[in-house]
Amino acid sequence: MRKTTPRRDGEATRRRLLDAACEVFAEKGYHGARLADICRRAGANAAAANYHFGDKAGLYVEAWRHAFRKDMEEGFPIPENLAPEERFSQLIRYLLRAFVEKSRRGRFTRLYFQELANPTGLIRDVLYQLMEPRRMFFLGLLSEITGLRIEDERLLFCELSVINQCRAVFTVRREDLEYLLGQPFSEELVERLADHIVRFSLAGLRAAASFPAP
Repeated sequence: MRKTTPRRDGEATRRRLLDAACEVFAEKGYHGARLADICRRAGANAAAANYHFGDKAGLYVEAWRHAFRKDMEEGFPIPENLAPEERFSQLIRYLLRAFVEKSRRGRFTRLYFQELANPTGLIRDVLYQLMEPRRMFFLGLLSEITGLRIEDERLLFCELSVINQCRAVFTVRREDLEYLLGQPFSEELVERLADHIVRFSLAGLRAAASFPAP
C-alpha cells in the first residue's frame, strides 16, 4: 500500500482548513467565527491551524485569497465574441447569483459583505489587489457600452450605480426585500430583478455619455 507522506498530509490539512475557514467566516464574519469551530469543521486541531497560518487573523487573510481563487476558477464564463450589452447582461446575472447562492461560488461575495458589515482592517490591501483585475474587466465593459474612457468620472459613477443595484440583494434583509417588492424571495424573482437591472442600467449607461464632462 502506498503511504501518504507528511507533506501531502500537511497540504491536505491546509486545504481543509481553508475550505472550512471560508465557510465559517462567510457565515459568521471574522468576529463571530471561532478558530475552534473552523478546526472542528476541517477535522484538524488548533496546532495545525497555527502552524499553517499563525493565528486567526492570518487564516482570515488566506481564506480571502483562497475563496477568490476558487471564485475566479469558476469565474466569469462570458464568451468574448458576444456584443458588450449581452456580456453585461450575463455579468449582472452572474453577480446576482453569487450574492444569493449558498454554493462555493458565492463564498467570496459573502466574505466581502461580512467584512463590509463588520470591518476588520485586515484585508484592505489584499482586497484591492484581488479585485483590481476584475474591476478593470468591468470598467472596460462599461467603457465599450458608453464610449467613455475608463478614467472618466462619469464612467466611475456608472460603476457605482450598477454595482450598488446588485449589492441591494445582499445588504437588504430578506424580509425587508420581500416587503419592498410585495412578494416572497425566490430564484424567479432574482431573475426578474436581474432583467430589470440590465435594462435600467443599459438605458442609464447610454445616457451617461451625453452628461456634461466634469
